[in-house]
This record gives sequence, C-alpha cells and structure tokens, in this order.
Amino acid sequence: MRALQLIGDRKLELVDLPDPPAPAEGEVQIRVKAVGLNHLDVWGFRGMAFAKRKMPLIVGAEASGEIVSAGAGVKGFKPGDKVTMYGAMTCGHCVNCREGRDNLCENVGGIMGFHIDGFARELMNLPARLVVPVPEGLSFRDAANAPIAFGTTEHMLFDNAKLKAGETILVHAAGSGIGSVAIKMARAIGCTVITTVGDDAKAEKAKALGADHVINYKTDRFETITRKLTAKKGVDVVFEHVGGEGFNGSLLVLKRGGRLVTCGSTAGPTVTINLMQLFQQQYKIFGSFGCRIQNIRDSLSKMVAGITPIIDSEFALPDFEQGLARLEGRQVFGKVIVSF
Repeated sequence: MRALQLIGDRKLELVDLPDPPAPAEGEVQIRVKAVGLNHLDVWGFRGMAFAKRKMPLIVGAEASGEIVSAGAGVKGFKPGDKVTMYGAMTCGHCVNCREGRDNLCENVGGIMGFHIDGFARELMNLPARLVVPVPEGLSFRDAANAPIAFGTTEHMLFDNAKLKAGETILVHAAGSGIGSVAIKMARAIGCTVITTVGDDAKAEKAKALGADHVINYKTDRFETITRKLTAKKGVDVVFEHVGGEGFNGSLLVLKRGGRLVTCGSTAGPTVTINLMQLFQQQYKIFGSFGCRIQNIRDSLSKMVAGITPIIDSEFALPDFEQGLARLEGRQVFGKVIVSF
C-alpha cells in the first residue's frame, strides 16, 4: 500500500509499505479515501510536536474511508460501508472515555498523524469503537471534514460555549475550515454572525455563507466595528482560534458575562490578560481541544440536513505538500482535501 511519511521536519516521502494484516478482534480494516488538512498537519510538518514522536511518521489527522473487513466481535460494520474515523487513540476504559468525553481520555496514546501514525495511507486497521458510520448521500470528501472541521466546531459552539438561538457571535477567520463551519452552524439556529477576514475577496465569500457582518481586520479594527454593531453591548460568544494580539480584543467585544471559546493559536500562543477585566466583566473562557465521538455523529447529521463543508481545493496524495503550502500561506477559504 502507499503511505505518506514525515521523515524529518518539512520532509515528506511517499512510500510503499506492506498491507496491514487481517483486523484483530474488535478492529476493522479501512480503505482510506479522503484526508482533510488542518493546521495540526502544518504544525506537525514544521516539527512543532508537543510530545515525543518517532519518525518516519504517517501523516494525516482527519479522514474518511470504507470498510474492507471486520474482525471478530465487531457488529454494525460490513465491507463497503462508508465511515469516518476519530483522530486520537483513546483507551476506551477510563472514566472520561466511558462517559463519552473522549477528548479528555486519561490514557490517550496520541493524535493520529501528529504523535502516532495517521490516515494518509491506503489501508489501516483501527478499533471499531473509533469508527463512525457515514449516512447515505454524503461523499467521502464531505465526510472527511467531520472529525475535526465539524466535530471541533460542534464541541466548541454547543458543548462549551452553549450557543443559543438568537444570540450574537463573533467568528474569527471566516476563511478557515472551522470558521466557515461555525458561520453556517450559528446561522442555522438563527444567530447574528459577525466575522473577520483578511481580504475583501474572502469578505464576499463570508457573506455568501450567511454572515451578517464581515470585518476586514487588515483595514479596520474588529473591536471598534463589533462594538458599534452591537451598540457597545458586545457579543454573547466569541469563536476564537487565532490567539496572538487579537485575543484581548476578543475579550473587549464580549458583553458582560459573555463566553469566549478557543481551540487554536495560529497568530501566537502567548497572551497577557487583565484579570480585573476578566472578573469584573464575569467573562467565561473555555479552552476546547478536539471533540467527542458524539460530536462527529451530530456533525454528520447536520451535513445530511444541509450544513455542508466549504471545499477550498483538492489534491492527490503525492501533492499533499502543495495542500499544506496552501493552508500555511493562508490562501484558503474552507477546507483543503487530499483524495486517494
């Protein structure tokens, strides 16, 4: 089988590896069909792993595929079934795993494609408990967005920020995979959506997604515009995944008692917070990482209902690095997909 391995910082190699053996008890064998690219892939490519890892490492943190075969004791999967896969090797036994809080696993073995071998390979075996059926009518390309782009957003908006119908939300970086999904999910429940972009072309695309107000942060201060749009009251929720200098601006535009949820730091991981502002305004700040398996199921249901992914571009497996370059260069609007 073909697999794409990271052999050093910024060094990828397409190799032929032996096919995996027949799936063991409790496992399924999957033929991978599509991989979704994320900033997690860029960080790994750059060598920004936050734990020890061994190379060569098969890349790819998010994917979809079809069942080839099932091991003993596996129920609910048969050859040809379309599936998507959870992106971390959880233990399945700790209290958090048992209670469905998969992303808080106490004994996690690592993130696929970042700490341990990922999805950019034609065949793989995986515990069936980490595999989610894809409903009829969804493509492999769309389903490859469910574990991270959709699942992460679902977890941020509804598990953590508790976004409610009729609220006002500021979504940063409309052109990103999760930003574009957040706009669509928030609009679907009747929220007023303010969003930021880095150029006017992306502004038009964000409006087409349903954003009520779009701010080009390179020409206007999003804090000033957002305060004006909300008559200085502020927004109920900020969807934050950028970090850096804009983080305190995001706190400034929250209404009293507002909620900020963050899952990223593409503009920088270090910020200084005014604690008096934090407690006097009674802000609620949620750190969010990954998602629960149930979030993936819910995301797939929303895709079926019409909240489909925005696909920026699609590459073949040998061109994986071109997809990373597009993502790294912030040229994207939506999701970059690598198809097999």
